[in-house]
This record gives sequence, C-alpha cells and structure tokens, in this order.
Amino acid sequence: MTQFHYEPLSYLDASFLALESPTAHMHVTGVALFDAAPLKADDGGIDIERIKDHVRSKLQYIPRYTQKLEWVPYDRRPVWVDDSAFNFDYHVRHTSLPRPGTDDQLKDLAGRIVSTKLDRTKPLWELWVVEGVSSDRFAIIAKIHHCMIDGMSGVDLTTILMNVIPDSDIEDAPEWEPRTAPTPTQLAVAEAARFTRRVIDGLSSVGEAVKEGKTISDRAIDKSAAAMSSLRSGWLTPSDRTPLNPDLGPNRRFNWTEMDLGDVKQVKNSLGGSLNDVVLAIVAGAVRRFLIDRRDFDPSASEFRAMNPVSTRSSGTAGQMGNQVAMWLVDLPIAEPDPAARFESIKESTKNLKETNQALGAATLVELSSGTPITLLSMANRMVGPRIRPFNMTVTNIPGPQFPMYLLESQMIANYPMVPLWAQHGLGVALFSYNGRLLWGIQADYDAMPDSADFVDALQSALKELQELATDA
Repeated sequence: MTQFHYEPLSYLDASFLALESPTAHMHVTGVALFDAAPLKADDGGIDIERIKDHVRSKLQYIPRYTQKLEWVPYDRRPVWVDDSAFNFDYHVRHTSLPRPGTDDQLKDLAGRIVSTKLDRTKPLWELWVVEGVSSDRFAIIAKIHHCMIDGMSGVDLTTILMNVIPDSDIEDAPEWEPRTAPTPTQLAVAEAARFTRRVIDGLSSVGEAVKEGKTISDRAIDKSAAAMSSLRSGWLTPSDRTPLNPDLGPNRRFNWTEMDLGDVKQVKNSLGGSLNDVVLAIVAGAVRRFLIDRRDFDPSASEFRAMNPVSTRSSGTAGQMGNQVAMWLVDLPIAEPDPAARFESIKESTKNLKETNQALGAATLVELSSGTPITLLSMANRMVGPRIRPFNMTVTNIPGPQFPMYLLESQMIANYPMVPLWAQHGLGVALFSYNGRLLWGIQADYDAMPDSADFVDALQSALKELQELATDA
C-alpha cells in the first residue's frame, strides 16, 4: 500500500488564502538591514553563496518552506504537500541597488516586490538579498504568505535564521527527500475518512462530557459570552468610509520610521495603560492629523476602527508554523481633538476588550466557523467583506528581542515589517520592537496614497503630543 503525506490547513490559515484577490495580496513582508562588512566577498559584493548555504541549512527546521498547496477535489479545501520539484534558487534571490543605494530606493524596491502575488504552485515564500545599500549595509526582504505565518511565528523563524552572537559556522544541510503526495483520489478519500473520524470521536466523547458536567458547561458559557462580546465590538457593522479607505489597486508603497522604545515606555509609565495603548494613540493622532492636513477631511463625525491582532500562541507552541492569533477591534477616536482624551478613550476600550476576553471570543468565532467550505468562504469574503468593512486599518505590534541579533557574522541593524492591506484599506501599520527601538513599517496603496510619507511624519508628531502630555503629568 502506497504511503503518502499531507497536512490540512487550519481554518484561520485557509481564510488568508480565501481573502486574497487580484488587488489584496495576503503575504507578510519585512525589510531587514544588516552590516555588510562581515559578509563581503573577495570582489567587494555580498557573499551570496554563504548566505544561501546558511538559509539552506535551516530549512530542515521549517519544513513548511518546502511544501506547496494542493486542493481537496470535492470542496477545494487546501492542504500542504511536499514539493517534489522544490527549487531553492527560485526562492532565494540576489539583487542590488545602484550604488550607493539610498533608503528611498530600497523602499521603492520593497514596494515593487510586495506588489506581486506569490506563485501558488510553489512554496509560498521568497527571500531577496539586496546589496549596494548605502552606509555599507545590505538588506533581506522576506515575503511569506500569511497562511504560513503570523507575527509571533515570524519572530520564531528569526531566531532560527539568526543568532545572539556572531557565528561563522554553517550547519550541514541534509539531503532533502520529499514525502509522496496523495493523488486527487487518495486525498479525497483520506479527507472524507478524517471527517468521519472527527464525527465519531465527537460522539464518543459525549460520555466524558457528561462526567465533567459543570466544568465543560462553565467553559462553554465563558467562550459563548466572549464570542458575543467580540461580535458586538463591531464585526457585524460597517465602519465609516474615509479617504484612507479607497478601492485598492494591486501596487504598493512602503515607508518606515522608528522611535526610541524608552521614549514610548516613558509615555506609558506617565499616562498609564500599556505600550500597545500608546501605539494605538499615536496611530489615532496621526490618522486625525493626516486626514485634516492632507485630505481636507473633517473627522469629527467619523467612527474609525483598527483591527489589532493579539497573539494566542502559548509557550508550548513556539516554533510552530501557521497562525495562532485573534483579532481585537479597537475604536480609534479620531474625532477627538484633545490628545489626552484620545488616550484615555483608547485605554478604556482596550481595558474593556481584556475584561470581556475578546481574544478568546474572536478565537471561538474562528473555531465555530471551521466547518465552512472554503469555496463559500471565498465567495463571502469577495462579495460581503468590502461592503461591510468592519474596520478601517490594521495595526499590529510585534515584540522582538531587546538585544542585537546576527545573521552569521553580520549584525541586524533594523527590521521593518509590512502587514497586508485588506479590501478598501489604503494604509496598514506594523511595528517590531528590537534592541531598544520601535520600528514602524507603513504599507500603502500606490495610487491612493502617493503622500504616505506624510503619514509617517504625522506619526512622529503624534508621539511628540503624547510626550508633552507625559511631561506635564
């Protein structure tokens, strides 16, 4: 009997495939900058072969990177299978800026790279090694589909590819042998059998459920209450449309900025709340300023919501691929002209989200929806999603190491993340804290946001407002 191997995608992972459209790309991207001097070749360029050998040696720890998608024939659910035609050189690419390459040129290149979809017939990732960056630096632009990765597992991958000390050693890469993928008929039969087993297992667990009685009942009530609170937070009602919510094209711009993590923590310590509250308040102030100054738009009557991902990843799941994240909906009070009142409003909103356990609620909604056929999910996302638009912007804040990290001997200087733009989202904000700095990545629609650099300036102005409040406090 022929043995074959495949892995079904979780509902949440599959939803990121269904959300993708010709103008909404669902890949996560980041631009990491490194000191080039330790990795120079004899010709003065970057030693690309050493970097390739290093990346190749780490694939044994992240097998998803050698897998591609296949689809169950009768309902088009996606599964992972080993790619028997895997070509490492297709995924790890080498390019250069015209020397001396500026940060603006690197941002333009990152925008072009993120503007194209990943090829679904191959493993869903690309790694671009970019040399010729000014100040003796090189960059790595990593592009990975969201169905493979969330922010926290992205940090796990960073720890696999990097080290806390400079290290010239490269592991031996074992010869990779793909496991046999099922034929369409085998896949259909295996998935039908798996569904039947789940039903039988559910029936057989009824006796245990009766024995546990009150504990299970209480847990179900908690999850139901959290799910209802999550729904009431705005998932079933449309947010207001603003100039930051245009119809998207396929092309993107990328910009970045950074803040001293100590400065942001000082605001938190003076005004209360969490670091995430300060980040959301900075974004709210920047959105208000940008809409007034750059779009001549009065936000006084606008309800503006941010989707704020919250990790549900436990310490026991560190290193596992896939998404383990739930979504908060947070009202950003852009109608409020007083920065102190804006900050207090955000603190109250996030406090309520925590007290009503809406991370659990959002995760429960995903769990309850896990039986939705992928074809129906895809149609619903395309027909309903843009019309409802329950939030205006994604703001995701990813904690990183507060000490230097190294790729072989080269120290990572910075790592600016990019979050995908959902339908009618002209801007997306992602942050990564690293080595005492808060690194902001701003992805924007190319045509609707030609002045996205002004939004970056507005972020810095919003921080200064909060710092003045903190000083007065």
